[in-house]
Amino acid sequence: MVSWKNPDELSSFKELCSDTHRADLKTLMSGEHSAKRVADYKVAMSSGLSYCFASKAVDDEILSKLQALADEAELSAKFRELYNGAVINTGENRLVLHQLCRGQLGDPVIADGVDKHEFYTHEQAKIADFSDAVHKGDIANAKGERFTTVVQIGIGGSDLGPRAMYIALENWAKANNKLRMKAHFISNVDPDDAASVLKSIDLEHSLFILVSKSGTTLETLTNEAFVKTALKAAGLDPAGHMIAVTSETSPLAKSKDYLAAFFMDDYIGGRYSSSSAVGGAVLSLAFGADVFARFLAGAHAEDVLDTNPDIRKNPAMLDALIGVYERNVLGYGTTAVLPYSQALSRFPAHLQQLDMESNGKSVNRFGEPLSYKTGPVIFGEPGTNGQHSFYQLLHQGTDIIPLQFIGFKHNQTGMDTVIEGSTSQQKLCANVVAQIMAFACGKDDANANKYFAGGRPSSIIVGEQLDPEALGAILAHFENKVMYQGFIWNINSFDQEGVQLGKLLAKKVLARDCDGALRAYSELLEI
Repeated sequence: MVSWKNPDELSSFKELCSDTHRADLKTLMSGEHSAKRVADYKVAMSSGLSYCFASKAVDDEILSKLQALADEAELSAKFRELYNGAVINTGENRLVLHQLCRGQLGDPVIADGVDKHEFYTHEQAKIADFSDAVHKGDIANAKGERFTTVVQIGIGGSDLGPRAMYIALENWAKANNKLRMKAHFISNVDPDDAASVLKSIDLEHSLFILVSKSGTTLETLTNEAFVKTALKAAGLDPAGHMIAVTSETSPLAKSKDYLAAFFMDDYIGGRYSSSSAVGGAVLSLAFGADVFARFLAGAHAEDVLDTNPDIRKNPAMLDALIGVYERNVLGYGTTAVLPYSQALSRFPAHLQQLDMESNGKSVNRFGEPLSYKTGPVIFGEPGTNGQHSFYQLLHQGTDIIPLQFIGFKHNQTGMDTVIEGSTSQQKLCANVVAQIMAFACGKDDANANKYFAGGRPSSIIVGEQLDPEALGAILAHFENKVMYQGFIWNINSFDQEGVQLGKLLAKKVLARDCDGALRAYSELLEI
């Protein structure tokens, strides 16, 4: 059995926090020796990716202390407990099984009387058969015509992850003749969101996926009603255009209002659900079940790497530990995610939820208040757009903000052009290299406005090209990083009570069961 302790009870964490030694990043990344540092401070990931942390403010001495923390906090053992079916989500008394959707890491996990890996793969097979039938035209609209568009209706984890994954692979799919159906997403209860999507598609040839684990999510059911109204107004039967992704116990599971239903369970949190039926249905319909299977394979291969207790062979654990060092020792409260790939334009938004909903906690696993900082604020945009937006603060602002870059040697489409002696892709890659070095080394200048202090830490995940395997690996890396940080901080990264209070108050407002400021604000908005 593992021991769950706050980090300030661990001697390795106390030593890390009390040690006055600091790595001089500006010096480490300057001069000829810096080339060797880049080569040495790199960890292989799966799918041809690598995690380079040469521009982080760590050295061998600090890495040794981080390894000691990983060992004393029993990080590998806690991950083993998780994938072998322990009740890791203590807040809701649940197992945490999203890794089982993409492969078996340990012992068979039996819950609810079934082998859960078999349950998830069975649902994947059902989705594969269904999507194949849709693509062949065996499942079609009332006129026998093929569906050409798929629209996911969901919110939170039912939207952010699947949407980010779809956008990430859309251009790759077009270039590789894998785009089977164009996908759209409706999430915001703001009626303008649904209206905008519905006006942009051909309803008669559209298939809608309603995603709600409980079958009671207010925003999602509201948007479903919005869509059904539009379908009926167009003379279409909604039941012939809708499928559901839900739990077996929800009111949607056996409803005649859907062509089919695919199941998940309470052991997969929304923000971890892209590799479950939540992502599987829309991605399989959009690209084919074979592409979704490749995505899962990439994620599983990364999960396997991330079981290693040696932090120099475990990129997610190393990334997590460096993040804890930056948060708790160096005092940095924010992290920017900066993908130099337009395909990953919505990936920072997904990571916002993944990280901030998981580790935005102020009590430990036992409900006791914490005396140390936990999850950072996450934000980001793709480069080079961000360079012309918020990088000014990153370079010369009063706060140091750690940076996580993602970059690829080749683009997804193969399309490019040479301008002034270099291609667009080369210019993109040159920009990310320049930014890493500018942040680390800065620039001396007698003019204070043009002086850059440097010493601003970053890491980069590098790959050949963003394809399904690479995308799965990157997703698993960040999921496992967040998990390991939660283990270190001794918090429950798998519940989200912070999203519930607002929902309850909104229901009170709609039921006119409110007074005081709540009523005053309601009147202000004419509710």
